[in-house]
Amino acid sequence: MSTARPFAAGTTLLSDVTAAVKSAGATLRDRYTPYARGVSLDEIVHEIHANDGAVLDVLREPLLAARPGARWAEDELAGGALPAGEWWIVDPAEGNINHVHGMDDWAVTATLVRDNQPVLTVVHLPLTGDTYTAVAGGGARLNDRPLTVSAKTGLDAALIGTGQARPREDERTFRRIGDSVTAMLINGLVVRVSVPATMQLIHVAAGRMDAFWQFSDVRSGLVAGALLVSEAGGTVTDLAGDPWTTASRDFLAAAPGIHAATLKVLATIA
Repeated sequence: MSTARPFAAGTTLLSDVTAAVKSAGATLRDRYTPYARGVSLDEIVHEIHANDGAVLDVLREPLLAARPGARWAEDELAGGALPAGEWWIVDPAEGNINHVHGMDDWAVTATLVRDNQPVLTVVHLPLTGDTYTAVAGGGARLNDRPLTVSAKTGLDAALIGTGQARPREDERTFRRIGDSVTAMLINGLVVRVSVPATMQLIHVAAGRMDAFWQFSDVRSGLVAGALLVSEAGGTVTDLAGDPWTTASRDFLAAAPGIHAATLKVLATIA
């Protein structure tokens, strides 16, 4: 269980947010096809923006109405700290690139952040109907089942993952990703490299994966998973080992038994 200050939201807010995210998920599901849409970069970008626009049309107003006074973080690829107060950080199609290529690993996410800490989140997977939720101090759940992170204590037995946060990251970030994957292939059991981050982080929260790291500060891909993992009993820090916030430049979420070992390996990556 997280040691974060409990968020006294009550069940109504979580219910309202869950209903809004599920409704938005139905919109995204209706837009899904089991084949790739778009050949050129312009066509792919058009499909991505169309997905975002369609989902936000049904998601924005219910969320703003559910938490009067909370502001909206507009740029889903933005990173860094937000001004004090409450903010909605939403990814209308987390894994949008997968959606437009006919793959099935995508979701709709909505997270309420207070003073740069996530305090409530809903992640809905429209194709399976599964919904992951967490409230600070209240635990994490998959549908009606509590989530618990892995009990592993050896990195040599760990299934771990990373991924790319933005299209066309800078060359240094690409090289760090490659070097870190190599280091983890040497020290871990199996390494997954995929997008989006949230779809790996729900596995960490559920104990199916053991750790996820990322050289990025993109808020929308990390806030939901950060809260789910911490509320499921995991450890969430930056790559210096300090507690993670939206102001952090990088990210690690891991089962407590392998967090220190994972951090030690990643600390060698320049």
